[in-house]
Amino acid sequence: MPDIIAPGLKVLFCGINPGLYSGAVGHHFARPGNRFWKALFGAGFTDRLLTPYDEELLLRNGCGITNIVNFATAQAQELSMQELRKGAIGLRKKVLRYSPGVLAVLGIDAYRKAFDRPGAIVGRQAEAIDKSRLWVLPNPSGINASYRMEDLVRLFSQLKEDL
Repeated sequence: MPDIIAPGLKVLFCGINPGLYSGAVGHHFARPGNRFWKALFGAGFTDRLLTPYDEELLLRNGCGITNIVNFATAQAQELSMQELRKGAIGLRKKVLRYSPGVLAVLGIDAYRKAFDRPGAIVGRQAEAIDKSRLWVLPNPSGINASYRMEDLVRLFSQLKEDL
């Protein structure tokens, strides 16, 4: 899955890894039940509701997308601790290279495991990667019933206000 990335973005959104559907179509957050695109629009990151097939347009808005692990699985829980930790090392290198204002990791459990932060909570983190602030937001997957759409929009809006 190719990254949607450029130097100096306002925010680099980081998924856990592509799902099977996204991997098959080659676009980020592509499964119809995924709420990423609606949350972005609802929080004002885009001026219209984009689809996964519009993902390149995010760069015009100062946003990009990458993943901790870049291979598809049916569920993120299939990833091992070793795969997540290895992915976090690569992600740090990417952040150092591209220097986004914020790295926003989408998935609290994956963040806790990948970055060895078992006590982390959703929101802005105390740590940074060089000059890039670090945020953790809920996984927008439709199977993440812990967060309603209103919750996602509120949290994405908090991130936008912090830019």
